[in-house]
Amino acid sequence: MLTAGTAALVTALGLVGPPVSAAETTQSPDAFSENTVRQIEALQSIKKGQQTGESKVDSRLLVEQKLRAQRMSASAVPALGSGANVSAAGTVLVDIRGQVSEGLLKSLRESGAGIRAVSEHYGSIRAEVPLNAVAAIAGREDVKKVETANEAFTARQLAEPSAAGNQAKRESKEEKAARIADELKKAVEAKGQVGIAAGPINSEGDRAHNADTARQQFGVTGVGTKICALSDGIDSLATSQARGELPAGVDVIPGQEGDGDEGTAMLEIIHDLAPNASLGFASAFNSDASFADNIRKLRFDAHCDVIVDDVLYFKESPFQDWIIAQAVNDVTANGALYFSSAGNEGNVADGTSGHWEGDFVDSGKGVGKFAGTAHNFAGAAGNQIFQPISSASPAVPVTLFWSDPLGRSNNDYDLYLLNAAGNVVDFSQDVQTGTQDAYERVDTPAGGGAGLRLAIVKFSGEGRYLSLSALRGRFSDSADGLKAYTKPGVTVGHSAARDAFSVAAAPAAKAFPRALEPGDPANPAGPFPGAFGATTKVERFTSDGPRRMFYQADGTPITPGNVSGTGGEVRAKPDITAADGVSTSVTGFTTFYGTSAAAPHAAAIAGLVLSGNPGLPPADVREALINTAVDILAPGRDPSSGAGVILADKVLAYTGASPQPLATAGQPTVTPADGGSALDPGDTAKVTLPVTNRGDGVASSTSVVLSSPTPGVTVAPRSKSYGTISPGQTGVNDFTITVPATQELGVPVVLNARVTFAGSFSPTTSTFSLPVGTPSPVTRDFAYAGDAVAIPDSDPTGATVPITVSGVGRASKLTFSIDGATCNTDQTSATVGINHSYVGDLVGTLTAPSGAKATVFQRGGAGGNNLCQVVFADTAAALFSSVSAANAPFTGTYKPVQALGGLTTGTAADGVWKFTAVDVAGGDTGSIRSISLHLNGYVQPGVAERPAGVGKSVGKGPVKPV
Repeated sequence: MLTAGTAALVTALGLVGPPVSAAETTQSPDAFSENTVRQIEALQSIKKGQQTGESKVDSRLLVEQKLRAQRMSASAVPALGSGANVSAAGTVLVDIRGQVSEGLLKSLRESGAGIRAVSEHYGSIRAEVPLNAVAAIAGREDVKKVETANEAFTARQLAEPSAAGNQAKRESKEEKAARIADELKKAVEAKGQVGIAAGPINSEGDRAHNADTARQQFGVTGVGTKICALSDGIDSLATSQARGELPAGVDVIPGQEGDGDEGTAMLEIIHDLAPNASLGFASAFNSDASFADNIRKLRFDAHCDVIVDDVLYFKESPFQDWIIAQAVNDVTANGALYFSSAGNEGNVADGTSGHWEGDFVDSGKGVGKFAGTAHNFAGAAGNQIFQPISSASPAVPVTLFWSDPLGRSNNDYDLYLLNAAGNVVDFSQDVQTGTQDAYERVDTPAGGGAGLRLAIVKFSGEGRYLSLSALRGRFSDSADGLKAYTKPGVTVGHSAARDAFSVAAAPAAKAFPRALEPGDPANPAGPFPGAFGATTKVERFTSDGPRRMFYQADGTPITPGNVSGTGGEVRAKPDITAADGVSTSVTGFTTFYGTSAAAPHAAAIAGLVLSGNPGLPPADVREALINTAVDILAPGRDPSSGAGVILADKVLAYTGASPQPLATAGQPTVTPADGGSALDPGDTAKVTLPVTNRGDGVASSTSVVLSSPTPGVTVAPRSKSYGTISPGQTGVNDFTITVPATQELGVPVVLNARVTFAGSFSPTTSTFSLPVGTPSPVTRDFAYAGDAVAIPDSDPTGATVPITVSGVGRASKLTFSIDGATCNTDQTSATVGINHSYVGDLVGTLTAPSGAKATVFQRGGAGGNNLCQVVFADTAAALFSSVSAANAPFTGTYKPVQALGGLTTGTAADGVWKFTAVDVAGGDTGSIRSISLHLNGYVQPGVAERPAGVGKSVGKGPVKPV
C-alpha cells in the first residue's frame, strides 16, 4: 500500500502534474474546499473514463495501475494511499469472482498468478497476480470482478497497546516453528504432571457461567456432541494435547489447519466447559469463500452439532446474507447450532462506536465538474458533509454499504477519506451499474492522525439507506468543530444471520487492562471466583445491534419498494452474552479477551444442553438460552448484551438435562474355528464384540443385534444381551459367523452392529469389515516413474503424480513410501523422495482408482527440509505429526492420518493411483520426486508364494516396508 509514500513513488517515476495546495488548514463542515474538489475531480476523471474491462477492476487497483503506468499524475492527489498492497515482485492479492473452471485456473497460472484458494461453490478464486495482468484477467467473459482481496480479522481484543497499534515485531515462520517445537518438547517431558479432565489451566468462564457446578449437578459433560471451531489456526494443537489441555483426536479438515493459535485457544475453552464433547476445526482465513466452504464441510462432512467462529470479513453485507451467512443458513437449516462473535467494534452506550447508519440525505453540495452530491450527516439538525474519526484510530478499515441487493446495485456511491488539509488520504469509487455489489472501503493510515474525516458521495442514482462503519475505530468530535454522528447496529454479517447466535462479551475476571482510547473510563471487571449476575457489565468494546436487513439471502426484498429506515426486517442482535478475559495455556492467549473468547463459552454450554437432551430441536435450545439469560444493563433486551448473560445451570434446568449413556460397539476380534490365522471362505469363526459405554449415565438393558449384508454369511445368535454397562466400562459377548465357501478372496464380510440401551442416544450403529483370505507374503512395489513435479507454493490445487498398479487384484495390505537414495537437508536435493524447504507446509493425500481418498500426512515436520525413505503403514505407532524440524531429513515409519487399508476394502487395487502434495502456506517450495506403493494380495489356493526380501532399497527405487 502506498499511503503517504505515493509522493515518493511519483518522484521516483518522474511523474508531473499541476501544483496543488496542501495547506488549506480548515474546511467548512458543509462544503468541500477547492483543494478537495480538485482531488476528487482527478479521481472521478478515472472513473468516468473507464473502459468496459476496467469497470470490473477494483478502483484502488485501477488507480495504482495508472500511477505506475504514468497515466495519472500523483501530484494531483499528494496524500493518497491507493489501498493496493503491491509486493516487491509487483503482485497483488485479489479475489476473482466469476465462473471457476480449469480453463480459468490455467489462464491465471500462465499469467504468473499463484492460486491461494478456490471455491467452485461460491465462484471465487483468491490469487496472487501480477498487477499488470489484472486488466487482462478482468477482461475475460467468465470473470465478473477482480477485487482487492477481502480481508478479515478475528474478534480478539489485544491487551498490549503496542500490539494493538501493530508495532510489535511479527514472529517469523521459522521463529514460530522453533518456539512451538520447544514448547511441545517441554510439554511432553512434563506429561506425567497434567490433570485428568482438562489440564491444569481452566477458563475462569467455567466458574463464572456456573458450568463447573452444572456438570456435577446434572451429570452432563458434552458426551455425544461434536463442537467445532473456525478461526485463524491451531499451530499449537499438539502442545495443548501434550499438556492435557485438549484431547487426542481433534478432527481437523485436511489442509485447513490455518496459521495462528486463536483456534487452539477457542478449543481449550470449549474443552474446559464440555470436556467429553468431540472437537473439530477448520481455518476461516484462506478467503471469504473458503470460510463459507469450511462452514459447510464442518457440518456436512465432519458432522459437527455445534459450530462457532470469531471472524468478520470486511465485505460482509449488513443488509443481506452474503456467502458466509448463506453457509450459516445452510448448516442451521440442517440442524446445527451456530455461534459467532458479535465483534469488538464498540457500542453507542459506552461511547466507543465507529458506526453510523441511516437514509441518504442530500446536502445539495455538488462535487466538481463530473457528478455527485455529498451526504449530509446532520440531517434535519443542519448540514455537515463530513464524519470525523478519532485520532486514535490507526489502520482502521472503513466500510460503506447501501440498501441495494448484492450483485445488483445500480445506485453508485463513493467513499473518500480526507485529512484536515482537505487532501484525499484514501478513496473507494467502484462502478455500480446494475451488476455490482453496493460496497466501498477505505483504510485510515497506519499511524492514525488528527483531523481525519469521511465523506460519502452519491455519484449517481437514487437515495438509499447507508451503513458506515470504522471497524475497531471510533467516530468522535473533531478539534475544528465537526460533530460525530453514531447509531447502534455495528454487528453485521454472518453473526447477524437469523438463526445464528451473536455473542457479546462480559469479563469473567480481571478488567481489560488498557484504555481503548486515551481518556476513557476504567473497564469493568468480572465476578470470578463468583458467577455472573444482574450487575454484570459488558466489555466497553463489545459490538451493539440491532441489525436491519432489507433482503432475503437470494436478494428478494423483505419490504418491496421500501429500502429506507422504515423498511426491511430488524433482527435483535446480539443474542446473548458470555465470558471473555479468561485463561488458556496457549502462548499469546494466556489471558484471552474479546468476543472471540465469549463465543466458544456459549457454544460449549449449548453442547452441554445437547449432551443432556439429545435430539433437542434448535428452536428449543434457542428458547432455553434466551429465556434463562440473566438480564443485565437496561431492563429487557438491549443492543449491547442481547437477552443477557447465560448461566449453564439455569439453561440445563430449563431443558431438564440428565446424564445420558452412550453405548457403542468396538472393533471385533475374529477367531477361526480351524485354528487358522485368517478368515477363509467356508470358515466358521467366533466373533468377540466389545461394547463400551462412553456416556455420562448407566447403559441399562443393553443389547446388540449383529447382522451381515454379505450374501451367504450367517450370524448366530442374531442378538445378545449385554445387561447394564456403567460409564467407562466395557461388556463383551461372542457370536458365531459362517462364511460361504463361494466367498471371493479379498471381498470382506461386512458386519452391522446395532446397540440398543435405555437412553436418548440409543440406538448406535457401527459397521465392520472382516478381511477374507490369507494375506500373501509377497509384496509388490509400484513406483512413480516420471520426472520431478514442482509443488506450487501456497496453492490448494497442489501437485499430483500417478502410480499405475496392475496384477494385484484385491489387496490385503497397502503401504505408501516416500523414497530416496541419499538423505540430506539440501532443499534442492534430487536424491530424496520429496524435497521441500518447509515440510510442515505440506499435506499429502493418496487417491485410489475407485476415487476413495486418505490423508497420509498433514502439516508435520515443522521447518525441517525433505522427506526421504519414509514409510506410512497402518500398523505404525507414531504419527508423522510427532516429528520436529530437528529430525530432518525425515526417515522412518509412521501411521497415516487416515487408514490406508480403507482404500482397498472391497475393491481391486489395479488401476491408476494418484498422490497429491499440497503446500498450504507461503514462502517455501519443493518437488515430488520418488514415491511408491507397496501392495500384498491374497494367497491363491494351490499357488506357492515366496516372501519378498525385506530392507531398504538403493538407488532411486522404493523403500521396502518392514
